[in-house]
Amino acid sequence: MIQRLAELQSPLELHQMTVRELESLADEIREALCGLLTIRTAHFASNLGVVELCLALHSVFDFRRDRLIWDTGHQIYPHKLVTGRYAQFETIRTKGGLMGYPNPHESEYDLFMTGHAGASISTVLGLRSGDDLQGESDRHAVAVIGDGAFPSGMVFEAMNNAGRKKRLLMILNDNKMSICPRVGSVAGYLDRLRSNPLYAGLKNEVLKVLNHVPMFGDPVERFLAQMKEAVKAGLHGGMLFEELGFRYIGPVDGHDIGLLRKYLKMVKDAQQPVLLHVVTEKGHGFQPAAEDPVFFHTPPTLKQLESKKTEPPSADRPRVYTVWARDAIRAAMERDPRVTVLTAAMCQGNKLEPIREAFPERFFDTGICESHTVAFAAGQAKAGMKPIVDIYSTFLQRSYDQIFQEVALQDLPVTMMMDRAGLTGPDGPTHHGVFDITYLRVFPHLVLMAPGEGRELPQMLDFALTRSGPTAIRYPKTTAWESGGELPPIELGKAHLLGPGRDGVLLCYGALLEECVGAAEQLREDGYDVGVANMRFAKPLDRELILELADRCGVLITVEEGCLIGGFGSAVLELLEASGKTHAIVRRLGIPDRFVEHGSRAELLSELGLDAQGIATAFRQARMKCEV
Repeated sequence: MIQRLAELQSPLELHQMTVRELESLADEIREALCGLLTIRTAHFASNLGVVELCLALHSVFDFRRDRLIWDTGHQIYPHKLVTGRYAQFETIRTKGGLMGYPNPHESEYDLFMTGHAGASISTVLGLRSGDDLQGESDRHAVAVIGDGAFPSGMVFEAMNNAGRKKRLLMILNDNKMSICPRVGSVAGYLDRLRSNPLYAGLKNEVLKVLNHVPMFGDPVERFLAQMKEAVKAGLHGGMLFEELGFRYIGPVDGHDIGLLRKYLKMVKDAQQPVLLHVVTEKGHGFQPAAEDPVFFHTPPTLKQLESKKTEPPSADRPRVYTVWARDAIRAAMERDPRVTVLTAAMCQGNKLEPIREAFPERFFDTGICESHTVAFAAGQAKAGMKPIVDIYSTFLQRSYDQIFQEVALQDLPVTMMMDRAGLTGPDGPTHHGVFDITYLRVFPHLVLMAPGEGRELPQMLDFALTRSGPTAIRYPKTTAWESGGELPPIELGKAHLLGPGRDGVLLCYGALLEECVGAAEQLREDGYDVGVANMRFAKPLDRELILELADRCGVLITVEEGCLIGGFGSAVLELLEASGKTHAIVRRLGIPDRFVEHGSRAELLSELGLDAQGIATAFRQARMKCEV
């Protein structure tokens, strides 16, 4: 029964609680998390794993004044529950409700809206530096970062820059997981640290003595200092971090609140940066999640799980774009031994597990290191392979310079498959993939494609793999529409005109094609003859078709699930202006110049006027202007 949690007014109350009381509160938090899963899909296993760590942090520090950054941010739920948001907790990830990530608009306890991994050490270091410069050096700065995010290059750039900052604490939450099991040499290093109980025990007993041994002084002090380093070197514990200037402490049981409080109090006022290595279990306290943390990262609701046990699988169920993409990649790899696939810790999200099992030698999970992933792919392409980079649109942004320098500038045949392009629904503004059309359209050599329906995705991938230069294909997180009509083959820069339209044409780039077809049907009921063009390419555009339509029908509505600034609609306007076709009335529909909040995809499309009703309304308004 949830009682103490519901009555909690401030995290400062945790300072007065006993360990037993905090453990009871931890049980209530887990009950609240399980209760949420009965009504809504949400980040689950990661939040179960940090309950004790969250309570220990808030019982030692005062984060009204001290600084706390959660990296990546999807494990923020316990933090929200103890910082005054319990009453609104059931609204999380719904339109108008709490965000599923930190949100400074919700609480003073959320400093950054964090949704991309690896930035926490840099931002906390900046906070620490800013406070020092403003005479507030008594503030503590804490970053909690997972072992999956830890190998990100930005983390080591920040650690390299930390110097000897006081009251700077980096907590490495080591649960042996990213979203999927983590990969790489750093993961192996953490495994070795975790499996060395002798070093942990020695630290626990002699740390306070060693911390007071100076590094310089008389011969006895120098001898003790040398002994201190020899002990650490002999036990291979934390030397990587020590060499970067961080005092390494751990590993520590991340589910023992009493022990966590002890260590946090011990390192609170350290005179140099501290890395506290905390070992947790993803899904802790809920056995199914602990046994399968990958599935329970963002599982279906408990009710959906029960129904899936009784429902027979249906071969007729519509496929999501991600499955179309996965199957197309697998087919390409079966046909051509030069095709590889690379992903940045998103094997599960991109549904690539069958490919990983079938082609382990040509499947590469690089961890949360997108810049490395793209540059790595460029190297493979230069060597004669045909790499496919399968990354969410919002995360591909992290490799922008490598797309420029290592791929586009070299004109290499790297194919970028951008999953989650467009509105991602309840994940909100950190995850909406709405900028890729604009940020990629500027690069020479790079071809941009988007399927209007599921069947086009394999065609587009096959076409991309025949090219000698780079290609990007975007598709959303939604069920793929299938028109049922005959599909013409993919030709560079050629659109597919579904209907000519005497009164105007809807130029659709991407998966809003179904909405455009629906809008055209509504408008025909009003007496308008409206055509629909599945544009397929944002670069190069179908120049002939656009210019011909501008002359013939006069009203063009561009539709895209991307930002209007610099997007597909802007490309059409640029073409018309350069061709002297300024007489055409063009209305652009897309994402306005603001960050879109979370909500279901259908709710957000309706709000933005990108559903069938909104598109039809925009056409009527444009047509009225034409008739005046």
